[in-house]
Amino acid sequence: MGEDILLTGQLVDFTDDPFSNPFEECALYERRGGIVLRDGLIVARGGADALRAAHPAARVVDYGDGLILPGFIDAHVHYPQTAMIASWGKRLIDWLNSYTFPEELKFSDPAYAAEIAARYLDLTTSHGTTTMVSFCTVHAGSVDAFFAEAQARGQRVIGGKTCMDRNAPEGLLDTAQSAYDDSKALLQKWHGQGRLEYAITPRFTPTSTEAQLEAMGALWAEHPDCLMQTHLSEQLDEIAWVRSLRPEARDYLDTYEAHGLLREGGLFGHAIHLEPREIDRLAETGASVVHCPTSNTFIGSGLFDMAGLKARGLKVGLATDTGGGSDFSMLRTMAAAYEIGQLRHAPLHPSQLLWLATAGSAGAIGMADRIGTLEPGSEADVVVLDLASTPAIAQRAAQAGDIWEALFPTIMMGDDRAVQAVWIGGAPAAG
Repeated sequence: MGEDILLTGQLVDFTDDPFSNPFEECALYERRGGIVLRDGLIVARGGADALRAAHPAARVVDYGDGLILPGFIDAHVHYPQTAMIASWGKRLIDWLNSYTFPEELKFSDPAYAAEIAARYLDLTTSHGTTTMVSFCTVHAGSVDAFFAEAQARGQRVIGGKTCMDRNAPEGLLDTAQSAYDDSKALLQKWHGQGRLEYAITPRFTPTSTEAQLEAMGALWAEHPDCLMQTHLSEQLDEIAWVRSLRPEARDYLDTYEAHGLLREGGLFGHAIHLEPREIDRLAETGASVVHCPTSNTFIGSGLFDMAGLKARGLKVGLATDTGGGSDFSMLRTMAAAYEIGQLRHAPLHPSQLLWLATAGSAGAIGMADRIGTLEPGSEADVVVLDLASTPAIAQRAAQAGDIWEALFPTIMMGDDRAVQAVWIGGAPAAG
């Protein structure tokens, strides 16, 4: 049994969903709080003095006024797009052809895949992200690189080989059969190894034939404990393209549903321009949608209806969508979600933004019992924020009347300078 480590500082955690109940009833705040870590898990949470008394042998790491939170969870990313983030000026389809596909072709080289995987995890750790759900490329080596790098860091990540058998460059195409075979082999190799989990990953209907979607549905039925991730209704011209490719389908979601790709454990990125039937079916099946606000504004996709979809009971995660999203930071992503809420005339409270980046995303990916919380028994992934990381933030936070007013300037203006410390699996993250 390892040593006890007591982290002390301010502390915020959630006991319920602040979209469903008053935030005062959902959030736990300790002005002088702490958590005790042991063997990669959180074993106690509460007031700092009480924890010191209960664990007198614990090694204490005191973060002063630093705010102790669950590590951020990024529910939809493309780690292979790290090097081309913030590429100028295209809408989705042109952006894929001009930037994404040329970059993903480079991942046929395992050494390049390993380099980018390490760079990506370095960057996200520096921003306080401890778990992400990533699309890899069509190349099996891109999956191996991502999982191997995460495994070396003791990090909980989810990823999968992107499957595409049409409407992409020759070097990025597989077939229905090879997508099934390769995905199954990777799943058997990595799923459940340490803190790694596999996600079956058809990119989206425009790049997968019916035969490939059918194969992915069959694989998911054989391995129902895996997640399945794809894209849905990101842009209007994308939806029109899907309609031309699948005219018999009732709507975009139906192109997945018809092949067994709609149920709990399904993660649908973007989901901006949904039809009423699609909303009904997402709610009925327990599938999750993932809001990617910086991507949606950067590529000009539209305004996600957070208030409307949460009111319908949908599970919603939050994500950067690297590299369509223009920042690796979940703080910037929370800020963009706030801004989109304002444009929707439904502003989000700081507690709702923070919940989305932690417990909300954990619930959306089916891991609320393990991550996204400081609850005893959960995995010890922790971020500590400096709420006075820059002069502009510090002067605003100094006027705060409560923890939410103190936190909000960091959400809106914070970056990696606000990340005071990161713990992954009960150990301090390198760097």
